[in-house]
Amino acid sequence: MKDYIVIGAGQAGMSISYYLSKNESDFLVVDANKEIGAPWLKRWDSLKLFTATEYNHLPGLDFPHPKGYYANKHDVANYLKAYVDKFSIPIDFDQKIKGLKKVDDYFILESENKTYKAKNVIIATGPFHTPFTPKFHQKIASDVIQIHSENYKSPNQLQDGDTLVVGAGDSGVQILDEIAGTGKKVYFSGNTNIKSIPQEILGKTLWWWFSKIGFLSVNKYSWIGKKLSSSGQPIIGTDVKSLFKMPNVECVGRSLDANQEKIVFEKKEISSIKNILWATGFKPNFNWIENLKLDEDNYPKNYRGVSDIEGLYFLGLPWLYTRGSATLGGVKKDAKYLNDFFKRRKV
Repeated sequence: MKDYIVIGAGQAGMSISYYLSKNESDFLVVDANKEIGAPWLKRWDSLKLFTATEYNHLPGLDFPHPKGYYANKHDVANYLKAYVDKFSIPIDFDQKIKGLKKVDDYFILESENKTYKAKNVIIATGPFHTPFTPKFHQKIASDVIQIHSENYKSPNQLQDGDTLVVGAGDSGVQILDEIAGTGKKVYFSGNTNIKSIPQEILGKTLWWWFSKIGFLSVNKYSWIGKKLSSSGQPIIGTDVKSLFKMPNVECVGRSLDANQEKIVFEKKEISSIKNILWATGFKPNFNWIENLKLDEDNYPKNYRGVSDIEGLYFLGLPWLYTRGSATLGGVKKDAKYLNDFFKRRKV
């Protein structure tokens, strides 16, 4: 029986583990991956953070790169490994929790081959659970390569022929930019009425400006927080207008349907596509938690990570409290809030 079990060894799990370790709590982290930083290492090779070094610090250990540096995925994975070593955080790897329920005054957690017990559970699995692709992807010809952004590494995965990128978020735009840079014909499916913001303005990083105007500290319960959390996020660091004007990029509107080689879009039908990159995001999955109440977006009902099940807590969710709640450097504020909550309640 542990006092605390943390599910997830990413930045959210590490942030709360720092406080639990500092408090000399009896705790354990369980993680579905085989090593620390694995979710970062899975992402595409050219990935760079939108935040500079000075906004990537977890509690107790600064991100080890010069100010103004934009880290790649290996930098982040190495930082998390160093974090585990510095604070001697205990982790059980390769343990995907498939069931969680409360019995009397403690929790039972089940993986495929282990059972854990804890008085308190902190779920820090982040917002990316189940990759989403439209149902009609099953109707596309089998010789068309289809890759979700979760599994995209580089343009080397693509075969000869035209490519389609679906999705107007940061991932979709970054992947579109990279593939377009190879000279391939690329069709883009998604909203083209999106705003982009440079990473630096007047010699200062975007996050510096966000901090100055209070954008990062606005909470989701305020009027402006409600507006920001319900509206689409701007693309950071990519000049979207210039990208859409490239001669080998064609915007075709929303993807509607498919029949073997033929794919139907709002603006036209195309039969020459040989590769599809689905940057269509993820769906949250908390179905493995017994008696958990979800909100309209299928995220757990909570206030600043405190759920309505006593002893069950959450970290690392988008807009858990502010815009930065799911970011590398922003999660520490939510972790500190939970730690202070534990101290007040003597959890």
